[in-house]
Amino acid sequence: MSDDALAILAAKLDRLIAVLERAAPPAAAPVDLDAADAFVWHATPPGLEPVAKVNRVEMALLKGIDRVRDQLVDNTERFARGLPANNALLWGARGMGKSSLVKAAHAEVDAALARDGSTSRLKLVEIHREDIETLPALLSLARGSAHRFLVFCDDLSFDAGDTSYKSLKAVLEGGVEGRPENVLFYATSNRRHLLPRDMIENERATAINPGEAIEEKVSLSDRFGLWLGFHKCSQDEYLEMVTGYAEHLGLAVEADELRADALEWATTRGARSGRVAWQFVQDLAGRLRTPIPG
Repeated sequence: MSDDALAILAAKLDRLIAVLERAAPPAAAPVDLDAADAFVWHATPPGLEPVAKVNRVEMALLKGIDRVRDQLVDNTERFARGLPANNALLWGARGMGKSSLVKAAHAEVDAALARDGSTSRLKLVEIHREDIETLPALLSLARGSAHRFLVFCDDLSFDAGDTSYKSLKAVLEGGVEGRPENVLFYATSNRRHLLPRDMIENERATAINPGEAIEEKVSLSDRFGLWLGFHKCSQDEYLEMVTGYAEHLGLAVEADELRADALEWATTRGARSGRVAWQFVQDLAGRLRTPIPG
């Protein structure tokens, strides 16, 4: 073969290698798991980004959810200590503290491990809804680690035509390898069954075997052994939340004035929830020229 032919062949091989390198998924970036207590999973390139300061609310400030709080903390603590525990789905009314409870439970349980001098810690890993299909890559990274991982997806739901829910089903229980014993999955959703009602009804109307079509989609929620429901709060619960926040921040305001202003705020918003209570207290702190600690 002539030198010119070899040069042409070499150039083609270089181009082919470049194409294959672009097509191949990049390797997961190495991460120091001791660098932080919480991480965010990024799908492209795959890797964990440490979170220096988690945006969380103290457990004592979460009012009106005592029963589900105790259940989730107990489940999380059992998992952190190597005991059997369930994947959890926190579903229900908006703004009632679903994601705040997950982050507060993690903080409380991990702090308990630290006090006990445990070398194995509980790491919180947030995965975005659109990255659910990359869960297997995340689990591969976590598998074999000395730490335990609480993988958390906020506002999880699926729309018509979205098939990534099948990946989640396989990861939770149905895959060949199964979920690593050091990984637990928590999700929050406004929907109990993670799918919109019109999508389920459409499946029922068009499927050859409607029962099987519905069962496949509804069974996704069944993969979560622990279902925790969050419901709209009463007026008294809403005011308890407002009072708790105001006292925590040391806001100088009379009780009657606080109550009247808080009720007016909820009326203008057309809703009562923990989120609305916090938004009111933020506004009140601003009017009182009182900084909120970061």
